Amino acid sequence: MIDIDWRIRRIAQTVFTVWAVITLSFVLVRLMPGNPMGAMLRQLEQQGVAPARARRLVEARMSVDPDKPIPAAYVDYMSNTLQGDLGVSTIHSQPVVEVLAQGLPWTLFVLSWATFISFFLGVSMGALMAYWEGGKLDVGLTSFAILMGSVPFYVLAILLIILFSFQLGWFPTGGRQPTGVPPGMNWEYISGVIHHATLPVLSMLVASGIASLGMRGNSIRVLGSDYLRVARLRGLSDVTISTQYVARNAVLPMYTTFLIGIGEMFGGSVVLEHVFQYQGLGLYLLDATYQRDYPLMMGGFMLITLAIVTALLLADLTYGWVDPRAGGQNGESY
Repeated sequence: MIDIDWRIRRIAQTVFTVWAVITLSFVLVRLMPGNPMGAMLRQLEQQGVAPARARRLVEARMSVDPDKPIPAAYVDYMSNTLQGDLGVSTIHSQPVVEVLAQGLPWTLFVLSWATFISFFLGVSMGALMAYWEGGKLDVGLTSFAILMGSVPFYVLAILLIILFSFQLGWFPTGGRQPTGVPPGMNWEYISGVIHHATLPVLSMLVASGIASLGMRGNSIRVLGSDYLRVARLRGLSDVTISTQYVARNAVLPMYTTFLIGIGEMFGGSVVLEHVFQYQGLGLYLLDATYQRDYPLMMGGFMLITLAIVTALLLADLTYGWVDPRAGGQNGESY
């Protein structure tokens, strides 16, 4: 019963957070100084659009009627948002949902590879560092991990572009797909997409440094367990013990960090895609900010927030299944 109550409370917190984000978007539209609707109205009127038609265009693009009282407009805005109507992008002249759907797969492609590779490298390095604690391998990998964790990913991204794009010419300086190649399930196009995504993925691998340090601490605690002494008495190799025994048990507390990292990387995609001019969700959001495309700005903001909130919820709800030692999902371990 406690377990069910805790799940309900946790889901309710998530729903409340999503509602708060949508409400904040409405407040930004209606109440912030120099509100977006007023700016759009003035811009359309300056272009010679009649006031009545300008208001209809603003209502269509923002999903808010500027003439309605705030309570009634709020109800309409919530209803439209919950139905997936986020307005029309002023830059692309398309529904915001369609614009976000065009950029989201490319962002997910880069972030998913970056997250999985970073997590795998971090776990592997952390297990090796802990097993040979105090040795040369531990000292070398720990120094490397601290260096990686201290370098912002956008700094590494700029260095990678300078070295591999401008100096060596191995990778393109921007873009997300090869030019002159028709999209399709053919190797020329697929290899071109991978080629364009390589440097963005490599620049995000700085996260493996923090992950390896966390894995090292977890592994050192596991090394004192009795079952590891039994494994050594059985004559198992150091590699088998460090990967099959130490890593498998020490990685469980990293599960929450892994899911949270997926959500947080969406926020980092704005800077990453700007550096590489990679046309994904982050670059669309940045362009919307520069050109005051308020519907697209708010839609991207809501999508990123939803990704982070969902990752946190999944981490909380599934951790008890992954690690039964946490005492179930009743929230006691939190």
